[in-house]
This record gives sequence, C-alpha cells and structure tokens, in this order.
Amino acid sequence: MRILAYKRLLCGIATLGITAPVFSASAQDITKREAEGQNVATPADFDPASRTQETLLRLIDEGKNRNQTMAHLRYLCEEIGPRLTGSTRLERACHWAADRFRAFGLQNVALKPWGEIPVRFDRGECKGRIVTPVVREMEFTAKAWSVGTEGPKQGPVVREPQSPEELDSVADRLEGAWILRPAGAKPSIVVDRLNHAGIAGFISTATAEIVNTGGVKGVTQLKMADIPPIPTVTIRRSDYDAINSRIMDGEKIVVEFDLKHTLVEGPFPVYNTVAEIPGSTMPEEIVIISAHLDSWDGPGSQGTVDNGTGSAVTIEAARILTAIGAKPKRTIRFILWSGEEQGLLGSKAYVQQLTEVERKRISAVFVDDSGTNQQASLTCVEPMAAMLREAILPMNFAFPHAPIKLNVAPRMPRGGASDHSPFNAVGVPGFFWGKSGTAVYRHAWHTQNDRMDQAVPEYLTKNSTVSAIAALVLADANTLLPRAPVPAEENRRQELPTPGRPPQLDDPSNLDGD
Repeated sequence: MRILAYKRLLCGIATLGITAPVFSASAQDITKREAEGQNVATPADFDPASRTQETLLRLIDEGKNRNQTMAHLRYLCEEIGPRLTGSTRLERACHWAADRFRAFGLQNVALKPWGEIPVRFDRGECKGRIVTPVVREMEFTAKAWSVGTEGPKQGPVVREPQSPEELDSVADRLEGAWILRPAGAKPSIVVDRLNHAGIAGFISTATAEIVNTGGVKGVTQLKMADIPPIPTVTIRRSDYDAINSRIMDGEKIVVEFDLKHTLVEGPFPVYNTVAEIPGSTMPEEIVIISAHLDSWDGPGSQGTVDNGTGSAVTIEAARILTAIGAKPKRTIRFILWSGEEQGLLGSKAYVQQLTEVERKRISAVFVDDSGTNQQASLTCVEPMAAMLREAILPMNFAFPHAPIKLNVAPRMPRGGASDHSPFNAVGVPGFFWGKSGTAVYRHAWHTQNDRMDQAVPEYLTKNSTVSAIAALVLADANTLLPRAPVPAEENRRQELPTPGRPPQLDDPSNLDGD
C-alpha cells in the first residue's frame, strides 16, 4: 500500500490552501484506517507519487475554487432552454457546446451525425387557462410532435360521450368544444365521430400535480401525414378536478389553450457533440466522460436536471482539465449524446459505428444522468475494483464528507435506461453514477418542474471535479481498465429499456441502471 504517497497528497492539498472540507481527512486519519484494515489504497497501475499527483492537486483546487458548472447550466437552460431531439434548440445547444469546448482549448471538436429526424418539432410558448366561470391558469402538457392550436383556441368543455347515444345527446354542443376525458378512461368508442365533429381538442388528466411530457411513438420514421390532426392536452389533476366538479354541478366551463407547435418536414440530421484532450503517449486509447444533452420540452420545463446538469458537469470537467494543462497519457473524450430520451439513439448508434478494435481501446465510459444530486457510487466487477478504488481515493480526499462508494457486483449491468447501457451490452465498461442528496429527482423528471431552481450548486461542483478526477486517473493508468467477459448470448443483443422509464434510484442493485 502507498500510504506515504497519500499523506504527501494531503499535505500538498493543504499547501494549496484548498478550502474545507479537504482538511477533514488528515494523514493520521489515513494511518488509522490502514491499521483497522480498511481499503485505504490497493496495488494498481496509478501511482499517486508520479507527476499525476501534482496535476490532481491543481485539478482539485481548480474544481473546488473556480468551478463554472452553474454558469454553463444557466446559459444552457435559460438562454437556450429545453432541447428536444431534432429541434432547433438542441441544434443550437450542440453548436454552443462545441464552441465552449473549442474556447477551452480541446481538440478534434465535432458534431458527429448519428441519424436523421424526419419531422422537426419546435415548441413555443404555450398557455392554458379556464376562462369561465372563473379565471384560472392551468399547468399542462402536450406530446412532442403533436399538432398545436394555430393561435388561442377557446371553447366550452364537454365531457366525453361514452356511447353513441350519449354522443347524439350532445351533438349540437361539439363544434369548437374541448372534450374532457374521464380520469383513467381510454378513448371512447365514439372517438372517430368526435374527430370529425369540429371539436377544438381533447383534455385528459395527469394522476397528480406533476405533469409528465413525452412524445409520439416512432419519431425516427414519423411522417407528417401520420400526425393526428386534433390537439390533445394533459392537465394536472387539480385543474381537472376544478373543471370536472363544476361541470357535474351543471356550470358551463370555457377554457382556452394556445399551443405554439411548429412541425417542419425534414429530414434533419441529429448529432453527438464530441471533443478531446489527446493522449500524450497512448492517444488511440480512450476514456469517455459523457452526458445526454437532449431533454423533453414540456411547458414550463427548462431541461435542467434531465439532463442539463449532467451536460454542464461534462463541459466543466473538460474545462477543469484544460485549465490545469493536463497532459493525460490516454485520450480523454467528452461526448454530449442526443436522442437519449427516445431510446438511447445517439449512444446506441455511436457504439454500433465502432469497430471491434476501437471498442477494445476504450478503457471506460462514465455517464452523468439522473439529476442534480451528488455523485455517490459506482458499480463494477471484481477485476476492475482495484483500479477504481485508486481513482476514488483522491475524490474522497477532496470531498471527505460525501465519499464515493464502490459497489462490486457479480457482473456489469446489461440494461439500464441511460447511455452507459449500449457500451456494457458489448463488453465496454460503462458506468452510471449513483447519486445521493436532498433533491427529489422524480419531482422534476420529465415534468413542468424541471427548472433551474432544482439545481444544487455544491453537488454540481463536486460532480464536475469528481468526473475530471476519474478521467485523469484512468487516462494515466499503465493499463486499460480490466473488463469482464460478455456471455455470447448477451453479446448478440442489447437489452435496452422502454424509452421513458424513470431511473430506479431507490434500488441499490440498479444504482447504475439509468
């Protein structure tokens, strides 16, 4: 064990004047841990007494004391906004991120096309309100790639008929009406007649106050002619109850929706944004730091915690490493994926485009997804554990009150609803950061609450610094990260999740699952 080297690391951190809590882990603490048989350090390829030690000290100083993650996040979410795959805003975000990478001094910066979206969808400002008998602003959403209203569309609310007889009884009230679907009910058997009755649109309800946004199915093969011509909105449950109860009391309810949806026939190319710090001695071998840049775009959302935070962390990790003049042995590649929300399309295509030789030269892929909480754990198999423990040590020196935990599992996860999954499916070590903290991810995940006020700056400072440490340590190791064999039957297929499944953050066995 290299206990003396780690004591020197602590002393070096202290001489830099890095602020607490770095001082919490003293040399005496480390000696005590060693005496108690804890894994203070294990034999591995990274030697902290090498030139990397001094680089790590400067990295921690830069990451903790001059961190710019929040500045990246504010621009991304407030100036650009939510970033649906194939949209104008996502394309703008890709170019902005590439410009940031170039400004930091990274090399080989490029927007790498992975496919096309046949129909572009841009959502403008959308509003919905009850007009009569009281004025009430509503929180709502409508699917991406659905039609809008072509201006404000006001009309009475009529409960959806459930039989031909009920339809006949309200036929004279349907022209220009908004049709309120019963909570939990499927479209009625008379929906085809409703679609030809001149209605304004359909209203359905969310199950609670959170309104989740998704998109129509099959967006990579979507045709303009296949898009339903009638708008459909989903409102929060309290708004639905306010409307439904007044209707049941015999009151006339009038609502107005203004859905600024722009659909443009393409095709439009879609990209992963890539940048590199080239390796000094083994440039063909790669460590990847990544996150998905795309988001859902429901009304109210800024695409902050899913996944503006991970994107800003990735951008800042690149800035930190270039700011300290890091010269890693291996290439560190930064990738901002797109198409994640539609089924990991960008990362899946990236993996499929790699040759077997290129796959073997990737040491590890790290993905920051699942929100603003702090990076707290990694899951690996036993052959990887020694090197990852060494990588975690300087992370925990820098952030001793929130240490990173290493979970050793029988095998690497093959599924999971984030961009590490396609790599693990072909045997490339892919890591999804398990997280902990005070933020409630599902409150913002795909909802109207996914806004800047959900971001936790101190967590993002840690995450970007930790990501940079992970990249540098593995890039400077003497060997690639060991990997587990991929069973033949799993090597022939990728177990991908159903798009839209939330991360299973409360399940320890699936910390790396989304």
